Amino acid sequence: MDTSGLDLLRTAVLLLDESHHIRHANGAAEELLGQSLRQLAGQPAQPWLEGFDSVLKTPLRGQPWAWVIEIPVHQGSHLDDLRQARGRQAAQRETLRNLAHEVRNPLAGLRAAAQLLEMELPRDDLREYTRVIVAEADRLADLVTRLASPSQPAAAPSVFNIHEVCERVLALIRLEFGERIRLERDYDASVPDMRADRDPLLQALLNVARNGAQALAETADVAAPVLRISTRILHQPVLADGQHRMGLRIAVADNGPGVPEALRDKLFHPLVTGRAQGTGLGLSLAQECLQRQGGLLEFDSAPGRTEFRLLLPLEVA
Repeated sequence: MDTSGLDLLRTAVLLLDESHHIRHANGAAEELLGQSLRQLAGQPAQPWLEGFDSVLKTPLRGQPWAWVIEIPVHQGSHLDDLRQARGRQAAQRETLRNLAHEVRNPLAGLRAAAQLLEMELPRDDLREYTRVIVAEADRLADLVTRLASPSQPAAAPSVFNIHEVCERVLALIRLEFGERIRLERDYDASVPDMRADRDPLLQALLNVARNGAQALAETADVAAPVLRISTRILHQPVLADGQHRMGLRIAVADNGPGVPEALRDKLFHPLVTGRAQGTGLGLSLAQECLQRQGGLLEFDSAPGRTEFRLLLPLEVA
């Protein structure tokens, strides 16, 4: 370990091994203790710390470094900034809670109306639309709850079939874009049920698929627009959190005009969009969701062929 940087500090620093013996002392520590590094190395640290009123302990938990941030009390501006920041955070949380309350009420009404309508519809193919409304209302209500209560523990991973999620996304795309786009699927039948956080993954896939469908719908040059979702098992993939024994690739491909060259390097940045009515958040949120689950989002694009790939560790149920 390179300790040369510690010798530049005016604060005394001792590095200890797992048995609390001194491995290194910087110049300030040598001056404070009146001993050289040669004399201190290998000695138990406790006798040298007994003369101090308090000891700052920073367990490294296996990490080779740690940050210690000092805020001098006499510098009141620092404390004022922290208080103001905490005040703003509290106000934002309160706003989110109020918004969540206002959103939940109409969602509950929408859900109830859809359920009543479902009972009146004579055909099952029509009732499928009301079931989509109910399911999406439930998903939106859960999303609002998580936004309003970020301190709550994340939902436990569930076991599900990824192809059911893909079919759900295709159904939502069909409802939004109708027959203007031909939807195709190419599923790997060997993909087993997986254990993951289902709803954020569904949202990420929906964001990517909608992005492709919107590009197709807004382009008059494509005579027969096609959107395809495919799945494949990956072996020994290297993902965001390291190498895994198995992984899953979900590809969303379209035959649209492609991602503009000027946007490619910053496509996953928030608020970056090539559409006049776009928010620039869909792909950014999709990437964030995948990263939280140890995955990646990548793409290749050329005129006539754009493919986004959602790469995930595959934890078999």
